[in-house]
Amino acid sequence: MDLVIEDTLVVDGTGGAPYRADVGLDGGRITAIRTGGARLSGRRTLDAHGLALAPGFIDMHAHSDLALLRDPDHSAKAAQGVTLEVIGQDGLSYAPVDDRTLAEVSQAIAGWNGDVLDDPLTTPTWRSVGEYLDRLDHGFDGAGIAVNAAYLIPQGTVRMLAVGWDDREATPDELDRMRQLVAAGMREGAVGMSSGLTYTPGMYAKDSELTALCRVVAAHGGYYCPHHRSYGAGALKAYEEMVALAREADCPLHLAHATMNFEVNEGRAPELLALLDRALADGADISLDTYPYTPGSTTLVSMLPSWASVGGPEAITARLRDDGTAERIRHHVEVTGSDGCHGVPIDWAAIEISGVRDPALAAYVGRTVRESAGLRGESPWTTARRLLLDDRLGTTILQHVGHEENVRQIMRHRVHTGGSDGILQGDKPHPRAYGTFPHYLGHYVRELGVLSLPECVAHLTGRPAARLRLADRGLVREGHRADLVLFDPDTVAAGSTFAAPRTLPTGIPYVLIDGRFVIEDGRRTDVLAGRTIRSTGARA
Repeated sequence: MDLVIEDTLVVDGTGGAPYRADVGLDGGRITAIRTGGARLSGRRTLDAHGLALAPGFIDMHAHSDLALLRDPDHSAKAAQGVTLEVIGQDGLSYAPVDDRTLAEVSQAIAGWNGDVLDDPLTTPTWRSVGEYLDRLDHGFDGAGIAVNAAYLIPQGTVRMLAVGWDDREATPDELDRMRQLVAAGMREGAVGMSSGLTYTPGMYAKDSELTALCRVVAAHGGYYCPHHRSYGAGALKAYEEMVALAREADCPLHLAHATMNFEVNEGRAPELLALLDRALADGADISLDTYPYTPGSTTLVSMLPSWASVGGPEAITARLRDDGTAERIRHHVEVTGSDGCHGVPIDWAAIEISGVRDPALAAYVGRTVRESAGLRGESPWTTARRLLLDDRLGTTILQHVGHEENVRQIMRHRVHTGGSDGILQGDKPHPRAYGTFPHYLGHYVRELGVLSLPECVAHLTGRPAARLRLADRGLVREGHRADLVLFDPDTVAAGSTFAAPRTLPTGIPYVLIDGRFVIEDGRRTDVLAGRTIRSTGARA
């Protein structure tokens, strides 16, 4: 065999009790697991005494759509033990596109990913989903990318192509074109479809439109992953809407970053879980992901009301420049509670600037909007408006609105999986981008005991692999792909903090993808073993 991992504690991804074994790898697969008797023989051996061996972690909600092409190192994820990321999230990504929508989506989510058009490493050579996946497979000079990637068709981008940025119902011809785009993307390898129903233009879709698209997704064996219409004042109603919609379409449902945020939802996680339990008991196919932190992270422009975004980025900018219209926006944001801010009036003291597109605005980073306004001697809205205009809508934020008990209760649920929602842009990104998976293992398993070690590993490996319908990943089992992580249960921890968010984790000395070391002795190798993981076709 290529490699024998000796005397390791196998935490196999099923949730079952850990056990000691030697594990042999050959040709990129697990070829032998021996719990006693003679040792396995390999061309190389690794003494893993004191380390746990688990399947590679699957990040069910990642924003590495361009980072995988820009950064061959990608230690933000590789060093955490992540071997597969699911990208194309929140209804906005870079395929399928045409020339018009490519420029529009690049501007719209520059705060998440940077500008796809301003970096030679990400110069788009694709327009379709299949061409984008091919570009990822080629990676860096044909060698691949740092970790594996699966793709969700972004419903907002699809609507951008077929309808534009108007807040209106799609015509029958437009709906038919959207169905065709989704079907093509599924055939080309997407694993499902995402929506961002607090982001424009995807949020303009009625449930009937979403249901029609979900039927196409289901017919091709995929799942629907919505960022639903509210995580605030209307959160429970929004969850109910998505459950009913997916059941009407007979489409598996995966709830993105399934949190209960803002003051109105403190202590209400049991209501969400009861809703899910009722649906599951009635036969619904539902899963969810969360990150193990209380603040969220998104773009500043997403806080605006949806009517202010009709027409796309240029129209938003024009409205912000007009004093009368800007005052209407302010009233919706600060008094009414805009749909962009989940129906809750914004608390500028909870909005921390985490990144800016223009380096000249770096002084804002790390301060709340209220703090920055105080330093300037102006109102918070004046500061926010100025920042949106000067930064060309590219500002990212942390929103400190979560509740720890909600976070803990949701992560215990039997259909829960891990997702970082990691935005890698900005000078002070959310630490979840670099720390989600070791934070689960170190803080919530070892320190707090919220989850047992085998339970947590199952949440991060076997369960998401089952959602993705990956028959040979997510478990330590003979015949499975050798995507593996070795970590020390006694020391594993997130190094990233809100003060130092790009600090790498500790206690994860080895990570393998396809049987090749991408992390060895705690250091990133030059191996680029990542490839796209494409859907397997129509549902049986």
